[in-house]
Amino acid sequence: MGRYSKQILFDEIGEQGQKKLSESKVVVIGCGALGTVIANNLARSGVGYIRIVDRDYIELSNLQRQILFDEEDIKNNLPKAIAAEYKLKKINTNIIVDSIIKDVNSNNILTICKDMDLILDATDNLNIRYLINDASIKLNIPWIYGAVIGSTGMTHTIIPKQTPCLRCIMPDIPPAGSVDSCDLVGVLNSIVNIIASIQSTEAIKLLIGKTEAVIKDLRYIDVWNNDFEVIKINYKEDCPACSNNKLEFLNRNSQDVIFLCGKDSVQVNPMNNDISADSIVSRLESTGIEVRRNNFFLKFEVEGIEFTLFYDGRAILKNISDTIKAKILYGKYIGF
Repeated sequence: MGRYSKQILFDEIGEQGQKKLSESKVVVIGCGALGTVIANNLARSGVGYIRIVDRDYIELSNLQRQILFDEEDIKNNLPKAIAAEYKLKKINTNIIVDSIIKDVNSNNILTICKDMDLILDATDNLNIRYLINDASIKLNIPWIYGAVIGSTGMTHTIIPKQTPCLRCIMPDIPPAGSVDSCDLVGVLNSIVNIIASIQSTEAIKLLIGKTEAVIKDLRYIDVWNNDFEVIKINYKEDCPACSNNKLEFLNRNSQDVIFLCGKDSVQVNPMNNDISADSIVSRLESTGIEVRRNNFFLKFEVEGIEFTLFYDGRAILKNISDTIKAKILYGKYIGF
């Protein structure tokens, strides 16, 4: 029996469907809770090319729900995308896994998603989801929205020109503070697995051309209160994105400083700010600051703040929530 024999026996997939999966290319944006489950499922299903994009590194609190990671990855200071690539290549040597350690923004999303057959949303950030929505319309690539918080989750499959887009559901980003955040209410790993598994199944349907089986509306699930709903979604004739092709998020300048949900951390991302790692290490060590480094980033602690500096100039500052102070500290210790 072959690797995919049980999947091929399923009539809706069969040998032709499996062949289509092997020829498919997907990008998973975000490699945390949803992203690790999605990537694991699609790799085991035989999707031929999986691109994983994530800006973050692994921490102990991730292990409760991010299934591709373990304590050894934390000891090795691995970025999430790299650790996921290592694990997926052990799971399936017949596929290509392309890991990218980047912050997805308006400057790079079209390059990241170009030539893909499908975009999978595994982020925890509404700004990036609206950006994915714009990129999907621009490139005419379907995408699958997914979100989880507490015991609840939602998912919706969006096919340009065929289904309502994200801005038909939520025309604008909700005001700051009006939506629960993951650092306040937490999340159960069970809802993560359910929503990501639905996203993975929707992905397989799209990749093998079974669009008639796709969920046409918003699926909402609350595993604690036993609530399973399908919420009807209608096109909005005045939708700025899919009806009027105003791709506002693609045209916005990306934020260079943002607070990261659930991490008590701030990301500073000065665009196109290439660094000289050797000179930074030399300068910091000359002042008595201990610097650790690997193939992916530098780490050091100053003023009670832990810096993780990636070699493209992007940094994550831990134990801080003040974005202005974070930018000042970045300028002080790294420079613009």
